[in-house]
Amino acid sequence: MDTRELDPSYFDEQVYVKHVAVDNVIFGYHDRELKVLLQRPNFQLKWTVAGGYVRKTESIEEAAHHIAFLRTGLKNLFLEQFKSFGHPSRTKDDWQAIKKAIENAGMTPPPDSWILDYSVSIAFYTLTEFSLVTVQKGPFDEALDWWPVSQLPPMMFDHALIIEEALKALRRDIYHYPIGYELLPRKFTLPEIHSLYETILGKMLDNRNFTRKLMSTGIIKKLDEVRNIGAHRSPYLYKFEKKNYDAALKNGIFLGF
Repeated sequence: MDTRELDPSYFDEQVYVKHVAVDNVIFGYHDRELKVLLQRPNFQLKWTVAGGYVRKTESIEEAAHHIAFLRTGLKNLFLEQFKSFGHPSRTKDDWQAIKKAIENAGMTPPPDSWILDYSVSIAFYTLTEFSLVTVQKGPFDEALDWWPVSQLPPMMFDHALIIEEALKALRRDIYHYPIGYELLPRKFTLPEIHSLYETILGKMLDNRNFTRKLMSTGIIKKLDEVRNIGAHRSPYLYKFEKKNYDAALKNGIFLGF
């Protein structure tokens, strides 16, 4: 839910599109781990992905961008819609927890409020450079933290499934889009981008073949700079070529690792 907009209009069907939610799986990469930004509602033990409802004045994509901005403090992040979730029982077991969390935020929803009923979720994943994020907890959140995708806490609703499907989509898209541009710092080493791709794909990649395929796309460029990381260890730095990156986003690429 959109934690910064808990006011009476939150239950107003004239303001929001009823029964349509947006859930945004926000991925970051840190310490060789793919992480996801999760929120835990007030007085709850379970966690959720970042989410909210859609105002009638905005598109679904605008709602997803707004949700990402509220949690990260960053605008215009890369996001991709990957699936919708609409099983009638997807929130059944936790609807009382929703009601309690809203009441603990100082509000009392009407007994017949649509917000306590079944909603369809349109899911996006968002990519961001971990170091740029300023995690912003709202009044509806008791906690907002990064979690490794391999070690998720107990999740509410069907949000564990949503993360699982987001990861599948990310693994599919990594072969066709320059995903690393969004997750790595502006300058990086070949071992760093190699580790990123291995982490996302969950498998080992031949180093020589990986480098050859990546360089052949023209989306990364070697710099005349090195990173001093120890005796006899000064790997060259690389960066993404923005023009080629934009073209790859538009036209797609193929990385057959």
